[in-house]
Amino acid sequence: MEFDVITLFPHMFDPVFNCSVMGRAREKDLFKLRIYNLRDFTENRHKTVDDYPFGGGRGMVLKPDPIWNSVESICNNFKTEKSKIILMSPMGKVFNHTMAMELSQLDQMILICGHYEGVDERVREYLVDDEISIGDYILSGGELPAMVIIESIVRLIPGVLPEESVKTDSFYSSILSFPQYTRPGNFKGYEVPQVLISGHHEAVRKWRRTKAIERTLVCRPDLLNNLELTDEDKKIIVEINERQVLN
Repeated sequence: MEFDVITLFPHMFDPVFNCSVMGRAREKDLFKLRIYNLRDFTENRHKTVDDYPFGGGRGMVLKPDPIWNSVESICNNFKTEKSKIILMSPMGKVFNHTMAMELSQLDQMILICGHYEGVDERVREYLVDDEISIGDYILSGGELPAMVIIESIVRLIPGVLPEESVKTDSFYSSILSFPQYTRPGNFKGYEVPQVLISGHHEAVRKWRRTKAIERTLVCRPDLLNNLELTDEDKKIIVEINERQVLN
């Protein structure tokens, strides 16, 4: 998959995508990441990318022409058949794992990182295909949201992570992950659950499923609305509810 990011701060991306899982995946050419400085697409000697809003008001607005120029340049050089132009925007759909899986089916994403008071409305109306937000809070620009979106999608690319690791992630199947433990078995008097060291694989599987459902019921019950419950899951939920009544 290919990602083309338009930003005022291209240096922000290297530390994230040149190390750990992302760095290894990039070295293996499992995804391509091209970063563009918006100022390189201006048409004035001062490389001005923003201006005062018509009608007055505080703050500055990103001009449409540099953004348009950058997107057209990318499309002329790298456009693929399954491609989308995405604007990082508080008005966009709130990003989640389902959206990440849908976007991972694309061949290319062009991501525009906004700044200041936002972008000229004509960019939103006539240039981009979609707008995405990563949550109901304010950031200084679209760079961090773009990084979040790219990493969550890259993790889904075959070969980046072991397939089993991806399938046991929280949110993969509308359920949170079960608790994890490692050595030492006794830490400051806190013991690892005996079932996990019993060697009984079926008992471990049942315990993990039960804890995953229990954790989801407590922390994110809304997720279970999208989970296709098995007969075993329904029985587990009944047992959990009965225990809560008794407590």
